[in-house]
Amino acid sequence: MIISAIATAEGRGGIAVVRMSGAGSLDIARKMVRRKEFVPNMLYAGEIDCGAFKDFGMCVYFRAPHSFTGEDVVEFHTHGGREIARGVLRRTLELGARLAERGEFTKRAFLNGKLSLSAAEGMAEMINAESEAQVRAGYLLYGEKLTEEGRRLQQKIRACLASVDADLDYPEEDLNTESRMQIAGTMSEIERSLCDLLAQYKAGRKIRDGVNVAICGNPNAGKSSLFNALVGYDRAIVSSIAGTTRDTVEGNIEIEGVLFRLTDTAGLREGGDPIEKEGIRRAELAISSADVILHLKEDDAPVFPEGVPVITVGAKCDLIRREGCDVLVSALTGEGLDALKGLLYERGFGRERGVFLLEERHYRAAEEAKEAVGAALKAAEGGLAPELYAEDLQRAFTALGEFSGESTAEAVIHEIFDKFCVGK
Repeated sequence: MIISAIATAEGRGGIAVVRMSGAGSLDIARKMVRRKEFVPNMLYAGEIDCGAFKDFGMCVYFRAPHSFTGEDVVEFHTHGGREIARGVLRRTLELGARLAERGEFTKRAFLNGKLSLSAAEGMAEMINAESEAQVRAGYLLYGEKLTEEGRRLQQKIRACLASVDADLDYPEEDLNTESRMQIAGTMSEIERSLCDLLAQYKAGRKIRDGVNVAICGNPNAGKSSLFNALVGYDRAIVSSIAGTTRDTVEGNIEIEGVLFRLTDTAGLREGGDPIEKEGIRRAELAISSADVILHLKEDDAPVFPEGVPVITVGAKCDLIRREGCDVLVSALTGEGLDALKGLLYERGFGRERGVFLLEERHYRAAEEAKEAVGAALKAAEGGLAPELYAEDLQRAFTALGEFSGESTAEAVIHEIFDKFCVGK
């Protein structure tokens, strides 16, 4: 069945693209551009007949299987008016196409073996990215890096299963001791690789959702001034009156392409009126959910959640130079702001290392594979018969197939592609 949809964003623009996919797409194109011969991958300029009107644009044909979907694909590139694109789409539907469902072009590419399921998810990450880091991480997924890692580990598991089969088929050859040692060594390598992969999930979440930063300290410590200096404009109210900030104020910045979500909080102190107490409660909530805390140091230091990095900031360093701080900063002069951003990146994010687990289903698959390999390794090291841990190895193999989509349930596949826009 031929599907058709507008592939560009709704509204006015320089150009609009209407895309068709499926056997017979070229026949529809011939009726609309009045051209008999199409050389694949070549743009042809001319009139596009939409029935009710005509537009001067371009048409390109991609022959199966050398197209995004793996099917015959035709694209019309028209002027970017909303009604022009709708008219082109309407004409393709009149000539036999049907309106594409959400993500159906990409789903057909997956079903036709043009990309893996994780690559499709990487494409969605790039489209929905809110930071350069998310684009980079999404591109690694789209470039099949996670699928390649899954298949590399599957290959090692397949080698282990082959050794198990040899032990079962030829027990008279006395292969058990040597082969079990080899299997255990390989499984240890797989387990370490999965541990490294799982460790990337936390960083992947930060890339996708941003790094949560809570700016806290005593009333009138300079939190709002620092917040404004970091975001680059006057977002929070600044006053010499202690307790001015009664609610949390949020703003975003990018550091080396990674999104940091800053929260300016109410000053931490005892007492205060009911409104200030509510502000302090919200401040404590922001601190409890932070990935990194900026504490504007004064005489006392509150107790922060265990395991959360804390950067102690000596604010107002143009007026006073505090001792024992990680960094001295002046929101007025800008001194120390670059150093502070460097510390935020280092302690709040770390560094980008290879492929990231961006999706929870990737994490669950890797976790299940690690658990299964760990169980198999324990059985092998305990001297149990190979047939008793072969099932665990097979379970790990199947779990890793979730990366490519070969082991993924149809309902999950449908849910993933339903998140895409209609033209993708």
